[in-house]
Amino acid sequence: MVNVGIVLMISALYGSYGWAGFLAAANGLAWAAGNAVLSRLVDRHGQRAVMVPAVIVTSAGMAAFILAGVVHEPIWVLLIPCVISGATGGSASAMVRARWNHALDNSSQLNAAFALESTLDEVTYMIGPMVATLLATTIHPAAGLIAPIVLGVSGGLWFFQGLQASQPPVRILNQGGSAVLAVAGQNPPAPAVRSPVTLERDRFVLAFGGMVPVIAVTALFGCTFGAIDIAVVAATTDFGARGMAGVVLAALSLGSALAGLAYGAHAWKVSLARRFVIGVLAYAVLTALFLLAHSVAVLVAFGLFCGMAVAPSLTNANTLVASLVPRHRLTEGLAWIGTSIGVGASIGSSVAGRLIDDYGYVAGFLTAAVGTVAAFLISMLGVRALSRALGKRATSSVTD
Repeated sequence: MVNVGIVLMISALYGSYGWAGFLAAANGLAWAAGNAVLSRLVDRHGQRAVMVPAVIVTSAGMAAFILAGVVHEPIWVLLIPCVISGATGGSASAMVRARWNHALDNSSQLNAAFALESTLDEVTYMIGPMVATLLATTIHPAAGLIAPIVLGVSGGLWFFQGLQASQPPVRILNQGGSAVLAVAGQNPPAPAVRSPVTLERDRFVLAFGGMVPVIAVTALFGCTFGAIDIAVVAATTDFGARGMAGVVLAALSLGSALAGLAYGAHAWKVSLARRFVIGVLAYAVLTALFLLAHSVAVLVAFGLFCGMAVAPSLTNANTLVASLVPRHRLTEGLAWIGTSIGVGASIGSSVAGRLIDDYGYVAGFLTAAVGTVAAFLISMLGVRALSRALGKRATSSVTD
C-alpha cells in the first residue's frame, strides 16, 4: 500500500509522476538498507526485541510524511520522514518464513509453506492497492497512506509482541563454533571467541554460493514491480479511470495468488534451479503484454496473466535462499530478497516516473519489460552456479 499510496498522494498534490517516483524510490531504498541491518539484528537478538521499536518508529515516520505532504512542504522536507519510515520498516515476510523454517524439517512441506506465504502476500498486494486507491481517490490523496499506519501498528505489535511462541530462538555460536540456542528476545550470552568456523559462518550472506544470481533476479523483479505500479496509475489516468488503478494491480495479485496455491500444492520433479529459470522466463513473456494495453479492461486481463508468474518465481527464490544459507543466518538471507526487491522497486519507480513524464505510460511498461528480460538472462547465466551450490549444501557434513 505504501508505494502506491506515495505515488497517488504526490502525483495528486504536487502534479508530478517524477517526484512521486523519486519519493517512492527514496522510501524503497531506505527500506532496503534498513532491512539488511534489521534482519541481521533479528538473527542476533530475536524478532520481538528488534522489531517492536521499529514498528513504532516506521509508523511515526509515515505519519510525519503525510502531514508534510498535506501542508505542501518542499520535497526535501518530505524526504526526511519518508526515509526514516522506510529504513525502519523491516521485512515481516522474511521473519514469518524464518518461523516456518524453524517449525518444519520436511523440504516438501517447507516448499508448500513458502508457496502459501507467497500466495498470502499476493492477497495483501491484491487488497492493499485497491484500498489505497479507493481512499486516495474518494476521500483525500493522502488517505491511502493512513491505512498502512493503522495496519502496521496493530498487525506489527500483534505479530512481534503477541505471537512470540512461534519465533525462532536466537542461535549463538560457542567457542567451538557450534550453535547453541538462546530464548528469542532475551540478551544473548557473552560474545564467543571467533573460531575459524565462526569466522566462516559470519561472512557476508551474499558470499554463499548461488546467492548472487538469486538476489540479482529478485532485484530486477522489484524494478518491474515499481515500474508497473506507477505505469498503471499513469495509464488509468490517461484512460479517464484513475480510480481503477487499484483494480488492475489487484488483478495482477489475484493471478499470482491463484498460481501460488497451485504451485505449492504440486510435487515437482524438475530441479529447483531449472524451475527458477522457467518462472523468470514466463514472467518476462507475460510482462511484455502490458505494452499492448489500450484500455482498462485489457490492463486488467494482462495483469491477471502476468501475475501468474510472480508467486511461483518468488517461492522458488525463497526456497533457494533457504537451501543456500546456514539456518542461523536464514532471516538475514531471506530478508535480502525483500531488500533486493525494495532496491529494484525504487529504481524502477524512479526511472519509470521520469520516462512517463516525458513519453507517457507506455514508457513505464517498457521499463518493466526490459527488467524482466535482464532477469531471465541472469537466471540463465546463474543456473549452473545454483545447481553446484545446491549440490554442495545437500552433501555437506557441516550442520548449521
